[in-house]
Amino acid sequence: MTQRPWTRRALTALAGAGLVLTLAACGAPAGVGGADAPTTESGPTLKIAMITHSGAGDTFWDIVRSGAEAAAKKDHAALLYSADPDGARQAQLVDQAVDQKVDGIIVTLAKPDALAASVKAAVAAGIPVVSINSGEDAWQPLGVLAHFGQNETVAGEAAGAKLTELGAKKIVCVIHEQGNVGHEARCDGIAKTFTGSMERLYVNGVDMSNVASTITSKLQTTPDIDYVVTLGAPFAMTAIDAIADAGSSAKLATFDLNADAVDAMKAGKIQFIVDQQPYLQGYSALDNLWLYKTNGNMLGGGKTVYTGPQILTQSDAESIAKFAKNGTR
Repeated sequence: MTQRPWTRRALTALAGAGLVLTLAACGAPAGVGGADAPTTESGPTLKIAMITHSGAGDTFWDIVRSGAEAAAKKDHAALLYSADPDGARQAQLVDQAVDQKVDGIIVTLAKPDALAASVKAAVAAGIPVVSINSGEDAWQPLGVLAHFGQNETVAGEAAGAKLTELGAKKIVCVIHEQGNVGHEARCDGIAKTFTGSMERLYVNGVDMSNVASTITSKLQTTPDIDYVVTLGAPFAMTAIDAIADAGSSAKLATFDLNADAVDAMKAGKIQFIVDQQPYLQGYSALDNLWLYKTNGNMLGGGKTVYTGPQILTQSDAESIAKFAKNGTR
């Protein structure tokens, strides 16, 4: 794969991870659940709760969860997974994990103000907390031990530079979750390095019909838009149809990938993808908690552990397609 000058290589942790039994519906709002952690002769067993802001059907979080599950299986541990895109309800899930006396918590901080009190309460209860994906600017004041993800502004800057390189003139940056600080940072980063003009377009990410109709309408009323940039692979797939329905010649780029997006990039329907390696976020965060609980280690030394960004183009599609189909890229 082609590495760009701005790409930060991820720190890969291969030591072990502690996680607990998974809930059935990834991405669907749910309470923390699971069973007693299994016993093992190979080492201590940990109960780790992973609590994300995933909405229903967002395949990005399936990949994050796959990484966590792989680490859990390797270490004979168990995973408690839950998710809710609403900040207040996500905070309640953190509270439930504290009540269950889990051994560690992995949390996303897309809406840090809503999560702050609950995360601080978990830390005060003596539960180690690490964050993933969202909240690079928020995790340290909350007492969180480490953060795994990409710098969203840097990722946006990489995308903006690539769009300039490709000759784009007018783009629309589609935000599918209003209030998500990471999404805003991506669009902010694009604006920093893109030499053309950019507009933000807010859509309801839990309603794909709304996503499609809003993009189509925007392209019909602003026909000089030559690039649509989505912030997640499922929304890119919807945008492909929306662009066609609008009769637009606009091209498409996206953040984050899944198997369908890789196939679309291979076919030339997506020009490039900004990859933050979500599998690595889930895997490394769990490893970090296992190492911390069993050996006092801390990946990153108090700094963010970067897992991206990496710009992927059509020339990379074939080499990563098999991993994407496995649900690990």
